[in-house]
Amino acid sequence: MSDADSQIAPAEAAAAPEPGIRILAQFVRDLSFENPRAPDVLRSGGPQPQIDMGVEMNARGRDDGLFEVDLRLSARAVREDGPVFMVELVYGGLFAIDGVPSDSLEPVLLVECPRFLFPFARRIIADVTADGSFPPFMLDPIDFSAVYMARKAEAEGMGEAQGTA
Repeated sequence: MSDADSQIAPAEAAAAPEPGIRILAQFVRDLSFENPRAPDVLRSGGPQPQIDMGVEMNARGRDDGLFEVDLRLSARAVREDGPVFMVELVYGGLFAIDGVPSDSLEPVLLVECPRFLFPFARRIIADVTADGSFPPFMLDPIDFSAVYMARKAEAEGMGEAQGTA
């Protein structure tokens, strides 16, 4: 390698930063827990409730070059005789993302960033359900990539349907 090559390589390396994600802040944006039939529903016994889950991921860029990512998790537990509990959490994060090409930014924001946020959001939901006198509701791990791909396919399908109408 010549001296000219060794001088160019560090300059090129400095121009193309390594891809990286940094979490600058995490926060509860919104939290709601409803226990509409307390204290009667808290007595032991009765069938296990049916639980409906919801997952959404949203991201937006900011003027300062950072990104806000929200992870919305909801769970509704219901028995035949009515609701048991409802919990909804919007857990946010402020992210600095470097060295990611613009065509790869959306999956980073809607798959990788929620993966960082999920364990903290999961703990909050477990704590709030336990504080409501239920066993802690431990969310199963979520495949954010599969959720992202399903939503993307759904959006593309809606776009095609609108284009053919």
